[in-house]
Amino acid sequence: MTKRSTVKRNLILQKIFSFFKALFFICLTLILTFLIVFFYIAKDLPRPERFTERQMALPTKIYDRTGQVLLYSIFGEEKREVIPLNEVSDYLKKAVIIAEDRNFYTHFGIDLKSVIRAIMIDLQLKKPVQGGSTIPQQLIRSTFLTTGKTLQRKAREIILTLELDRRYSKEQILEWYLNQIPLGSNIYGVEAASQTFFSKRAKDLSLAEAATLAGVIKAPTYLSPYGEHKDELLQRKDYILDSMVQEGYIDSKSAEIAKKEEVKFKKAATSIQAPHFILYVKKLLVAKYGEEYLQKEGLKVFTTLDVNLQKLAEETITSGVERNRKFRAYNAALVAISPKTGEILSLVGSADYFGESLPKGCTPAKDCLFEPEFDVANLGLRQPGSAFKPFVYATAFNKGFSDKYVVVDELTNFGVWGGKSYIPQNYDGRFRGPVTLRQALAQSLNVPSIKVLVYLAGIKDSVDMAKKLGITTLREPSYYGPSLVLGGGEVKLLEMTSAYGVFATEGLLARPTAILRIEDSQGNVVEEYKPSPKRVLGSNVAKLINSILSDNEARTPIFGANSPLALEGTSVKTGTTQYFNDAWTVGYTSKLSVGIWVGNNDNSSNYKEPGIGLAAPIWRAFIEKALEKL
Repeated sequence: MTKRSTVKRNLILQKIFSFFKALFFICLTLILTFLIVFFYIAKDLPRPERFTERQMALPTKIYDRTGQVLLYSIFGEEKREVIPLNEVSDYLKKAVIIAEDRNFYTHFGIDLKSVIRAIMIDLQLKKPVQGGSTIPQQLIRSTFLTTGKTLQRKAREIILTLELDRRYSKEQILEWYLNQIPLGSNIYGVEAASQTFFSKRAKDLSLAEAATLAGVIKAPTYLSPYGEHKDELLQRKDYILDSMVQEGYIDSKSAEIAKKEEVKFKKAATSIQAPHFILYVKKLLVAKYGEEYLQKEGLKVFTTLDVNLQKLAEETITSGVERNRKFRAYNAALVAISPKTGEILSLVGSADYFGESLPKGCTPAKDCLFEPEFDVANLGLRQPGSAFKPFVYATAFNKGFSDKYVVVDELTNFGVWGGKSYIPQNYDGRFRGPVTLRQALAQSLNVPSIKVLVYLAGIKDSVDMAKKLGITTLREPSYYGPSLVLGGGEVKLLEMTSAYGVFATEGLLARPTAILRIEDSQGNVVEEYKPSPKRVLGSNVAKLINSILSDNEARTPIFGANSPLALEGTSVKTGTTQYFNDAWTVGYTSKLSVGIWVGNNDNSSNYKEPGIGLAAPIWRAFIEKALEKL
């Protein structure tokens, strides 16, 4: 070997040695840095007792429009009862592990497979939506950390989780978790939840009940047994049961029996006022701020609710339904809105949310024909009958037709629709010959109204008009036929009441709102509602609709001169569906738009009583007194 090659080899060896030396010091530095950071953060791991002493949380409080009346507190006084792990049903322990962390007994606090899977899904969706948190991570996060998604907070969560898993047994961690996990409004821990939902101790839960309770953990508000998504909760229960079979926790026969078991929930006990309105507000808040934030941050929410009008609305609905029972109409809903601002002043979603007026032994959905907790005003999709007609006439007027335009009220075949000839009748079975559009709308004549839809307004443009006025539930125009003008499209009472408010404001739409202002715990304004009405209809068209719907003389041939609709200064329209499933009255002044729905939750018919007989008296009784208060 030459001297030159020897020198070259030595230089290469020296470079390799220098590289590994530098790499060694870098690795050593990283390890030391990690250890310093680890022990610095790990030293803050609080004593075990802290897991059973939940930190002070400030409840979110929901007030009326004046801020003087507290309507509801989100996570006010905590319901909690700490119990040892041996007093928790074995079914429940296994169901919770399956639902939240099926590798609980095999990982070291962090489940790398779940983390990687979550990262891959987040990358595909291009946003952080998938969680990969284990039970120890959830315990650390909910007890000691903030909700902010910072790198520092995540690092602290991981380190504390690793240290927690190293120091304590899986059984101890599971016991802490089961005692502090939030399971609904002010409910913490499985024992409190078990007694609240089922009137049972956690150790006495059946397999079906255990799987149901475990299913709530994922989204305590959304999947609440007392909310509108109970069906989704029961579907999640079945999913958990199937997963328990896959993991060998139970056999398939037991799972099938549990799936068929009727899960009976204890009746909700609450001091909530204006319940359907509050649940609507709470849903809006959860969607925007998240459940955990609302539990702890002490927001003050000032709603649009007028407590005096709300009390009047509840009393009026109660007395109206009592009167309507003889017609086999057992439920009713009411919405009152300020047309100029869109503020919801009162909302009653059913005849009796708490079921206090139900006859003894009555099963709501079957024997009483209404479900107390279901919000018909905001969630129910019902056909509006002739209450839809003003949208069609507004479309025709918008195209230049006047209220003096004449159509012929006569027996008419409108062609084949739905596989058979469509030959509609008027409500009273009579035909009146030539009538003006004013007479046709005021008297709610069916045949002339269908002619207005088909020949003057057009189905597509009428659907578009209703959507412009705030109706969001209609399908594509091609789905509908001539019966659209008679209420063939399903709508919500809240949106119908708001849409009629457009006529009251002479063409301006202020979309319904339930929240005026939100403040943080220090009194700083987080958000504040400022009305911004949008013109969606010409003022001349709106004024024409107002004139017709307030024209008592024009409607007298059908409704009589002294009907409940004959209230000076108001414009109003009734609606009745073909088989008497739904009865409506929607009417307004410049200050107030009020909508009433009457019917049965199972969509069964009443004893052929129309909207003028069922809904109009309730509307008249409410709006007359409400206007006095306003």
